Amino acid sequence: MTWTTRYGAAPSAIDGMTADDLRNEFLIPELWARGKARFAYTHVDRMVIGGVVPETGGIAIGDGAEVGTPHFFDTREGGIANLGKGRGTAVVDGETFSVGPRDILYVGRGARDVHLTSDDTANPAMFYLNSVPAGVEHPHRLITRAESKPITMGEAAKSNMRTLRMYIHPEVAPSCLLLMGITDPAPGSIWNTMPPHLHERRMEAYFYFDMDGEDRVFHFMGRPDNTRHLVVASGEAVLSPAWSIHMGAGTGPYAFVWGMTGENQVYKDVDPIPVRALK
Repeated sequence: MTWTTRYGAAPSAIDGMTADDLRNEFLIPELWARGKARFAYTHVDRMVIGGVVPETGGIAIGDGAEVGTPHFFDTREGGIANLGKGRGTAVVDGETFSVGPRDILYVGRGARDVHLTSDDTANPAMFYLNSVPAGVEHPHRLITRAESKPITMGEAAKSNMRTLRMYIHPEVAPSCLLLMGITDPAPGSIWNTMPPHLHERRMEAYFYFDMDGEDRVFHFMGRPDNTRHLVVASGEAVLSPAWSIHMGAGTGPYAFVWGMTGENQVYKDVDPIPVRALK
């Protein structure tokens, strides 16, 4: 298991950042590698983002040394999404969950041992993790794609029609502070969020996947009057601090996982920004 750290930055800091500086602070590249677990710790609301691709023997998440506790989930909760084509199995303190493609497993605070395996190592599960500090324990729970709550929004005429599926959300599966779901732009639509917006009370992490190797998403960030962009490939995550807008446009089909934490779990607690106000 390998770890990296991101410290975040104030809005004014991006004025002097090069493209490489922005990528080093806000982009988490190449999270998936066969047989490995790659984790990143961000000081932006202390979220942990991880990619796990188990092969023979699987991979365990138990040691909490990197977060300062005996076990990783001693003071944390998490969501583990299987974004691969093959099924996987998660064993949480002896309880077994079969995690299919586009299913998300909620792991509650207090779990001691989490072991992830691929049912078929030739077609491995591709696990993606979001974990945040939690003050309340909730039961572990598998939320299948069929159990998620879909919401369709946007307009095909403006290339931003999309279906958002809530998984870890008060309306589907309770948690302490973590929210997590998956969004798919409709065929022919390229924008994943419109209008752009801020939610000063929550940070967000985007994880882009299901993209062809030649395609990229242009992810826009920054203050509304001072925007920047990151060019993002499949299997890469972007950190979006509470002060930053977030929206993206793809050169081809893609999907993304959104994960949030902060002061509340009110999904509509956002401040929309008119496109004409962006600079």
